[in-house]
Amino acid sequence: MKAGNQASAGDLLELVRSGRATTRGALQQATGLSRATVGQRLDRLFRAGWLREGAGGPVDSPLGGRPSITLEFDDAHAVVLAADLDTRHGRAAVLTLTGEILAEHTGVLVIDEGPEAVLGELGRWFAELLEKAGHPADAVCGIGLAVPGPVDSDTGRVVQPPIMPGWDGYDIRGRLGRAFAECSGARADVPVLVDNDANLMAYGEQRAGYPHCSAFALVKVSTGIGAGMVVGGAIYRGVDGGAGDIGHIRVGADALCRCGSYGCLAAVASGGAVARRLADSGVPAASGSDVRDLLTAGHPEAMALAREAGRQVGDVLATVVTLLNPGVLMIAGDLAGTPFLTGVRELLYQRALPRSTAHLDVVTSRLGERAGLVGAGALVVEYLYAPERAEKRLAALGV
Repeated sequence: MKAGNQASAGDLLELVRSGRATTRGALQQATGLSRATVGQRLDRLFRAGWLREGAGGPVDSPLGGRPSITLEFDDAHAVVLAADLDTRHGRAAVLTLTGEILAEHTGVLVIDEGPEAVLGELGRWFAELLEKAGHPADAVCGIGLAVPGPVDSDTGRVVQPPIMPGWDGYDIRGRLGRAFAECSGARADVPVLVDNDANLMAYGEQRAGYPHCSAFALVKVSTGIGAGMVVGGAIYRGVDGGAGDIGHIRVGADALCRCGSYGCLAAVASGGAVARRLADSGVPAASGSDVRDLLTAGHPEAMALAREAGRQVGDVLATVVTLLNPGVLMIAGDLAGTPFLTGVRELLYQRALPRSTAHLDVVTSRLGERAGLVGAGALVVEYLYAPERAEKRLAALGV
């Protein structure tokens, strides 16, 4: 926050959106700006349609008087598109700026078919969803995409993804933006943000259910295994987007992983690994989603293998918990049921120091399959309405 007369309209918007200052008087107090200057900067936000007046707040003065008018972020002036890709399926949605899902679609999208085909199909899904939600293409302020691989957040390109053949270094932002424009008639420069699916699931879950948790970790166990971390309210990505790739920690086994190495955690404990073991024993299963269906049906062999996989993951998570010291460890993905969670807890509490787990909650997903969508939408909103970018966008709008 810039002090004094340096506080911009974007800074005021940030104060209102975060709930730290939601009246004109509170904004004056927080920024040191005069009443007239606060009014001028708020007027820009009102003219852009980004703010609205809410109900009157409580009267602070013991002498009474009129209640202060509260200020609210107006989430009706635009919508966000979001998509979450898995290895064999995709999910897409139209969301409000505050994360409410207005329209949603799930269908087959095979990541192995490559970015050109997959992103082209997503563009068609987005256009259809907008029509279903009753919003024009020009109402879209941005697109968020979750992918099952490491992402360089500066470029939006995946970096040597083990389970995304043909995607390494591909211009996802450009292709998805063009596909959406071609299918909807939207302008071609709609901002597109791309991040790892576990990162965005963690971001969505933390913001929705654990906003005050300063160190939050989510482990997604589906066809592969990945972790997302939210530290101090922000996604922790590491130097180049590789943080959280725990599926490729070596665990001493001799199984061949899709990355080409032997002994990776994902090769022995992922949904894909469990599916292979089931298939070898004559149970039809080809992916993590097939295993999930078997677990839902109470299949005894699937349940036993899921618990064993949970123990293997829990052994690795003992180190993760010791290093990160999170307040919440969330298990999500196809295997995130009671057998797997039981296995995780058995090894985690056995191997980690009591000091590391004394204030740790081990939980399962609250948002379920929508977590990546909610996180992708939130990523777009936080990017577009951050103070400096908001200021540039206001200037571009001519307000």
